[in-house]
Amino acid sequence: MGDHQVSLDANAQARNLFISHLLEDLQALEYLVKNDLLEKGVTRIGAEQEFCIINEQGRPTNQAAEVLADLQDSHFTTELAKYNLEINLDPILFEGDCFEKMEGQLKMLIRKAKDSSAKFGDRILLTGILPTISMDELSLSYMTENPRYFALNDLMKKARGGNFRMSFTGVDELSIIHDSVMFEACNTSFQMHLQIQPEDFESSYNWAQAISGPVLAVAGNSPLLMGKELWNETRIALFQQSIDTRKMSKAHTTKQARVSFGNSWVKGTIVDYFKKELSSFRILLTKEIDQNSLEELEKGNIPKLRALNLQNGTIYRWNRPCYGVLNGKPHLRIENRYIPAGPTPLDEMANFAFWAGLMQARPEAYYNLPKVMEFEEIKSNFIRAARYGNETCMNWMGKRIPANQLILEIFLPLSEEGLKKMNIPSNTISKYLEVIKGRIEKQTGSQWMIKNFRTLKKNHKVDDALVALTQLIYSNQQNESPIPNWPNVNDFHEFESKAHKVGHIMTTILITADAEDSARLTLEFMHWNNIHHLPVVDNRERLVGLITYRHLQKFWDQIQEPTTQLQAKDIMVKEVISTHPSTSIHHAIQQIKENNIGCLPVVHNSHLVGIITLKDLENFKSA
Repeated sequence: MGDHQVSLDANAQARNLFISHLLEDLQALEYLVKNDLLEKGVTRIGAEQEFCIINEQGRPTNQAAEVLADLQDSHFTTELAKYNLEINLDPILFEGDCFEKMEGQLKMLIRKAKDSSAKFGDRILLTGILPTISMDELSLSYMTENPRYFALNDLMKKARGGNFRMSFTGVDELSIIHDSVMFEACNTSFQMHLQIQPEDFESSYNWAQAISGPVLAVAGNSPLLMGKELWNETRIALFQQSIDTRKMSKAHTTKQARVSFGNSWVKGTIVDYFKKELSSFRILLTKEIDQNSLEELEKGNIPKLRALNLQNGTIYRWNRPCYGVLNGKPHLRIENRYIPAGPTPLDEMANFAFWAGLMQARPEAYYNLPKVMEFEEIKSNFIRAARYGNETCMNWMGKRIPANQLILEIFLPLSEEGLKKMNIPSNTISKYLEVIKGRIEKQTGSQWMIKNFRTLKKNHKVDDALVALTQLIYSNQQNESPIPNWPNVNDFHEFESKAHKVGHIMTTILITADAEDSARLTLEFMHWNNIHHLPVVDNRERLVGLITYRHLQKFWDQIQEPTTQLQAKDIMVKEVISTHPSTSIHHAIQQIKENNIGCLPVVHNSHLVGIITLKDLENFKSA
């Protein structure tokens, strides 16, 4: 989540001072560009690895702070949630065995994180979206205990004008209103950095945009959220909606989201790019800055441009240009933010080699992309890749080509050419690009997850299927075999349910009645769907009553009358005993026994979200 030493409640004077630093940073960057002071002739790679911390059952834990304290390693840092941490890998020259070296460091740091988390009974998992995350882990109690995160949450809500509304449609649908930015914590990525030549900024960045769709199509690993099968790479939609600060309005506006692919090709230098970004997005964060960039230049020093970097860090382009200083030399790089974490370090490094090779192999015909391709086609490729993965078609040079064909016939040969250009050994190129080819010929991460989740759901409740799937991901990661080689589960009959909360076992696809519905209609609802309990809700899905088959017997004769005027509100139980998704199953069983009832509606913030019956609790009566 970026710089931790920031302010969100700055007064006008402090804010104006920060803006002054921001403008001076921009002037300083312009000076560096005009005077040819940005590093040239050197290409480095770097990466950030986000990961999840889970318990033995595969559910999110809340001990990231304890694990971080035990690690005592500056490569690790916090993330928004208590079940996430991040690894910052060391920058390395893009040459020779750089990918093996980076993979080696990544594996070493992951082993270190495993050892520390094991001391607290936890494990670590690499995945784009942890399948077992539930609404409980998206409450503020799971937010990392850093004042900045809580203040940022309040600021985002204020900018948004209230709660966050999110809606996703895939095979399933998920529509939800949430009171915090915690849905952003569901996203876990492997962010890749590539240094570029400053004079080539426009062409390099536009090329990075152009190749995003095909690269994402073969790297998808996040098809599930809250037990729903949504996009091939659901992170793309989730990240945009979870921190969207735009207000809902009846007026038609074209204000950009802070998470965006962009709306046009980039033109000009990095300075032109930042000027446009500063004009488009309001300043959310400020900080005290003790260094004047222009004064540093006069002294012969290289400025850090802290204000500019802070503002840039609040604008989440899927390909984000960055300014940095390494070994006293300023440079430009592109940060690729759309690749998910996992399924294994080898898969992630294969993604990196594939992308970095493509970046270095840009054909001369693509140096001026606006002349040969429409930006809307490139953006469309990215969205289709996020939705449908490598099973979609892409627009490329005026033609519609299946994604797999485009990757096999054009992109893989291009990537190989680019890696050879950087003197990467042939065996290394083969090692990583064979993983990409294997995903096309066999399966991607998203395809494996969807297939196995569907298989598990046939014999198990959704929560049990998600837990089993997470355990399978963990088990396969320990073998370090890339995703094309992961076996498919035939069944999981021996699986012992790990459910312990009402939310894990409740039925969420509900048949409900409206208070104004006729009593005869409610009876038919129960007959048609073979149910004995019918919740009654108002027009906002708030629970207002319950009709039970046993209770109906009191009104049986009246209901059968063809001219009956009885409505659901006349026959329903108005004082309903209900429960909450976070209630333990053991407590729910006690509630049912003590009150001699057959079901418990599940309510969250007055809204009906599920129901559990005696049948649901049969496997837990001994709890």
